[in-house]
Amino acid sequence: MTSFSHRVEQVSISGIREVFEAAGEDAINLGLGQPDFPTPEHAREAAVDAIRAGKADAYTSNKGTESLREAIAEKHARDNDLDVDPEDIIATAGGSEALHIALEAHVDPGEEVIFPDPGFVSYEALTHIAGGTPKPVGLREDLTLDPRTVEEAITDETAVFVVNSPANPTGAVQSPEDMREFARIADEHDVLCVSDEVYEHQVFDGEHRSPAEFTEGDNVAIVNACSKAYSMTGWRLGWITGATDRIERMLRVHQYGQACASAPSQYAAEAALNGPQDVVEEMRVAFEERRDLLLEGFEEMGLDCPRPSGAFYAMPKVPDGWVDEVIERGVVVVPGEAFGANGDGYARISYATDMETLAEAIDIMADATEAVR
Repeated sequence: MTSFSHRVEQVSISGIREVFEAAGEDAINLGLGQPDFPTPEHAREAAVDAIRAGKADAYTSNKGTESLREAIAEKHARDNDLDVDPEDIIATAGGSEALHIALEAHVDPGEEVIFPDPGFVSYEALTHIAGGTPKPVGLREDLTLDPRTVEEAITDETAVFVVNSPANPTGAVQSPEDMREFARIADEHDVLCVSDEVYEHQVFDGEHRSPAEFTEGDNVAIVNACSKAYSMTGWRLGWITGATDRIERMLRVHQYGQACASAPSQYAAEAALNGPQDVVEEMRVAFEERRDLLLEGFEEMGLDCPRPSGAFYAMPKVPDGWVDEVIERGVVVVPGEAFGANGDGYARISYATDMETLAEAIDIMADATEAVR
């Protein structure tokens, strides 16, 4: 019998999925990382129009339609003050594929990938799949990533380090000074910085900045997507942009693994990016209100929680048995260790649900907290 590859044997099903399967059908789900808002109607209609016109029947360019890449370039000019060439953009099957092709194109077997711990579950798994060596690094007390920690972890074997702001699972937002330092580190050490900016529009305190604003070289690549900004997780439309030679190598991986992003999703994404942006602000305001309600609840429970400044996650420190007790009472939360060894003793709470449901979940979590103390 053909054996399985060493790479795939190092990867297991996400701990997040295991939690979902253990919960009851009627449980309140505070484990899901997707907005509870509908996709903007004009984005939906753009996909429908493209399908009816026959524009979605065939492959697009491997990089994506020219008009979508122009819309993405305009988005970066509008939101990030970055001059991005549409030719240096690849539309991908969500931000996940963008991360995948970035690592496949830059990591040789045994080379290191530095990423935050706790951090998004895909960073470690995709490093293994690329044949690399994961090198998780711990966070500050406020759950932000310290540039000094990253720089100290770099060796001659380091190929990539990942920055995620606003961050999943912590909700932390890196300061402009941090982002400037990450750019310097990438330039001085000639190591690729992959900046995961999928949650860039969900910022409540501070501001979103990209290391690409500060780089003096070609060692920063930006990963982004329509998933969180426009509540389009199911559409699977993301992108990556970087230096021309890096994009050309990533395109080689994308071309054979994906060919092109879904054509209907590309037309929907173009409409979302070019259309009214008020829905983005409406979601941000709603998430901030929910964050504040959740933090008030944690304070009343006596749980310490670093204040999340963005995304729609909070990561409180919890007593032993808390996660199991909460899940048994019908609220899905994710144990912090699912996001790395340094997540032990924490839980990730997603507040991408309505205020009434969130308030109900807070009451249940309060009862669970009393039960385990």
